[in-house]
Amino acid sequence: MHAVIYEGAGGPEVITIGEVPKPEVRPEHIRVKVHAAGVNRADLIQRRGLYAAPSGWPANIPGLEYAGEVEAVRPGVTQWRVGDRVMGLVGGGAQAELVVVHQDEVLPIPGGLSYAEAAAIPEVFLTAYDALVIRGRVQARERVLIHAVGSGLGTAAAQIAKQLGATVLGTSRSGDKLARALVYGLDVGIDTSRTPFRDAVGEPVDVVLDVLGGPAFADNLAILGSRGRLILLGFLAGSQSDADLGPILRKRLEIIGTVMRTRGLDERIPLVREFGARMLPLFEPRFGQAAALRPVLERTYPMTQLADAHRVLEGNATFGKIVVVW
Repeated sequence: MHAVIYEGAGGPEVITIGEVPKPEVRPEHIRVKVHAAGVNRADLIQRRGLYAAPSGWPANIPGLEYAGEVEAVRPGVTQWRVGDRVMGLVGGGAQAELVVVHQDEVLPIPGGLSYAEAAAIPEVFLTAYDALVIRGRVQARERVLIHAVGSGLGTAAAQIAKQLGATVLGTSRSGDKLARALVYGLDVGIDTSRTPFRDAVGEPVDVVLDVLGGPAFADNLAILGSRGRLILLGFLAGSQSDADLGPILRKRLEIIGTVMRTRGLDERIPLVREFGARMLPLFEPRFGQAAALRPVLERTYPMTQLADAHRVLEGNATFGKIVVVW
């Protein structure tokens, strides 16, 4: 089969398309013919040699999410049949023509969505759901601040937080991205190219969803109210901080770090089941109304132009997700 291969660590020039053996279908697993795959910042970091794939996943074939159709199943698999339209999250290898996944970590593609749209769902919506619902325990009428709200994760988190009944605040250095995010549940946009978010938040917030890291840490602690929760998902602005830790004790704050890629099946399967039961129906239109949740697809590229997709994502000008298709 064809697959994207990183021929070493470096810039987009290390990306190639090559031939690799078909993955074998293991017991309790299915093999999916991939039609589309999401592009994530983890792919960029892995390409630079700074984020190795977890054990059990291809070391040099990137891709954390896929959408396609079931191509083969092992005897005993009852949930899926050949030809079913499916999507899901993996530890790597999704940017290949075929990927093998456990039957219990697979989601059906909601009706009406294309493969490209479906490939924009798993990584950001599962991550956002885990962060807001399971880790952050967001409740109705709470105030939630989402950093980089115009990103794929940010647009997914804004939609889920709105469905939970929260007031959604979001930051971006782009006024255009903030304006576009209003359609996806954002209530209050903060343009950090003009005003520090610490000065613009107003009342304390209950939950902060942060991908910035060290430079934002002190201000995140400052804006959280009593028993607030800071969910750390990344360090795009750096991992070092010189912050006063006093607010953590005075306000009884929770600092929660989480990552999705390295989780095993024992954690992935319950998350997929819960998300599938609670959130997946919201991607379907109901009673003549538009779907409550929508993948935000900025642009698609042919898989052969993945290097261009990396360059665009690294430019930080995208809104929502980039997806590559075979």
